[in-house]
Amino acid sequence: MTQVEARPQAGDTVRNVDATGETGGVRTKGLGGNSVGLMGGAVIGISTVAPVYCLTSTLGATVGEVGLQMPAIFLAGFLPMLLVAFAYRELNRAVPDCGTSFTWSVKAFGPRVGWMCGWGLLVATVVVLSNLAGVATSFFWLTAGEITGDPSIAALDGNKAVHIVTTLAFVAAATFVSYRGITATKALQYALVGLQLLVITVFAAMAVTKADEVAGSLSFSWTWMNPFAVESFAAFTAGLSLSIFIYWGWDTCLSVNEESVGSARTPGRAALLAIVVIVSSYLMVAVAVQMYAGIGEQGTGLGNPDTSDNVFAALASPVMGSGLGILLFVAVLASAAASLQTTFIPVARTALAMSTYEAFPPAFAKVHPVHKTPGRATVVAGVATGVFYSVMTLVSENVLVDTIYALGLMICFYYAITAFACVWFFRRELTRSVRDLLVKGVLPGLGGLMLTAVFAQTLKDMWDPAYGSGSSVLGVGSVFVIGVGLLLVGAVLMAVMHRRSPAFFRGEVLTKETPALVVED
Repeated sequence: MTQVEARPQAGDTVRNVDATGETGGVRTKGLGGNSVGLMGGAVIGISTVAPVYCLTSTLGATVGEVGLQMPAIFLAGFLPMLLVAFAYRELNRAVPDCGTSFTWSVKAFGPRVGWMCGWGLLVATVVVLSNLAGVATSFFWLTAGEITGDPSIAALDGNKAVHIVTTLAFVAAATFVSYRGITATKALQYALVGLQLLVITVFAAMAVTKADEVAGSLSFSWTWMNPFAVESFAAFTAGLSLSIFIYWGWDTCLSVNEESVGSARTPGRAALLAIVVIVSSYLMVAVAVQMYAGIGEQGTGLGNPDTSDNVFAALASPVMGSGLGILLFVAVLASAAASLQTTFIPVARTALAMSTYEAFPPAFAKVHPVHKTPGRATVVAGVATGVFYSVMTLVSENVLVDTIYALGLMICFYYAITAFACVWFFRRELTRSVRDLLVKGVLPGLGGLMLTAVFAQTLKDMWDPAYGSGSSVLGVGSVFVIGVGLLLVGAVLMAVMHRRSPAFFRGEVLTKETPALVVED
C-alpha cells in the first residue's frame, strides 16, 4: 500500500490512513468523476437553494416575525451558513466523500451520531422535495392562467386531485432527469439559474424606481440592517429559522465532490461562491420590496397575511406590469422546477454513502453502470417524495404546512453536527497556525453554536400550538410533534440497522480521524 498523488479511479478502494497506519475505510462509489467544475458546482448550489422560490414564500413570513429588520435577518442567517461553509470546505479537503455530513460526523464522533446526522439530511431533503414539487405545481397552473388569461385554468390548482397528479408528474420528471446523470441537464440548469437571477434583478430595479409612486412605500434606512432592533429574542430566532431555511441547499455543491474536477478543493470553492451570490440576491430583493411595498397589512404591503405565502404573485403586475409580470411567475416556476431536480443530488448520494458503508441496506449502494448515478437511491427518494406529499395533502393542509415549518429544526440539527465535527476532526491541527485555528476551529465552532442556539429556541417555541398552522396534538404544537417525531423515527431505524449491520456500529467499516488519502491497487 503506497501513498499516491493521482485522483482515485471509480472502483478503487480509497482509504484514509492516520499516523499510526490505521485505515479509515473511505471508499469510492463508482460515480462519474471529473463531471462538474467550479461554475457547474456553484450553479448546482444556487439551483438547489432556489432563490426566487424561497423569496416569494418567505418574504411575507419574515416581515411578519421581524418587521423592517428583514434585511438584517437575511444577513444574520447568512453568517452561520458562511461559518458552516468553512467546515464543509475543510472537511471536504481532508475527506472528499459524497456522504458529506454523514461521513464526516462518523469520522469525528462515531457511527451513531453520524447515522443521525445523515438521517437529518435525508428527512429534510425529502420534505423540501415535496414542498418544491407542490410550489412548482401551483406556479405551473398560475402561469398557465396568466398566459391564457383564463382564471379557470389558474383555479385548477385548487382542485386537490389535479394538484396531486400534477405534483406527482413533476416529481417523476425530476426523478428521471436525476437518474439519467448529473450532466444530463447542465445547459438547462445554467439557463434556469441565469433566468432566475436576471428576472429578480430587473424586478428589484423596477421596484426601487417605482417606490415613490405607491402608497405605503418607504425610503431606504440603514437601520433595516440592524439585527439588534428586533423586538424580542423569540422573534429574532423565528426570523432566523426562516432565514436559515432560505439558504439551505448550498451544501449540494459538496455532495458532488466525487464527481467534481479537483474533488478536494473545487466543491468548497463552489459552495462559497454560491452563498455569496445567494445572499447578494436576497439583500437586493429584500431592500427593494420593502422600499416599494412597505410592511403594511393591507394591499401590497408585505405584512398582508393574505399574500404572505406568495409575495411575488401579489407584486408581479404592480411592479413589472401585466406583460413583464408573467416573467416573474415563470421565474418562480423555473426556480422550483430546477431545484426539484438538483435537490435529488444530496439525498441520493447520502443514501449511497450510507449504504456503501453498511449503515443502510445494500440495495442503495448500486450505481448505474452507464449513467454513473445512484439509481436505486434516486428512484426511492422520488417515490418517498411523492407518497409523502400525497398523504400529507390528503390528511391535512395544516399538517403539510407544519412539516415545512419543522424543516428549520432538522436543518440546524445536521448543519450544527457537521460544524462541530470539523472542530473535533481537526482538533490536533488547531495550534499549527492562525489559519488552522480560525478556519478549522473558531469559525466552524461559532457557526455550530449559533445553529445550536436556534435549534434550542425553535424547539422551545414549537411546543406552543400557535407556532405554524396553530394545530396541536394533545396540547402540544404540531410542528414540535412532527419535527421531533421525524428525528425519533430516525433513532428507531438506527436501532433496526444496528441489528442488521453491527460492524458499522462497532466502528469497523468507517473509522475515525484518517487524514491521508491512499489508493489500494
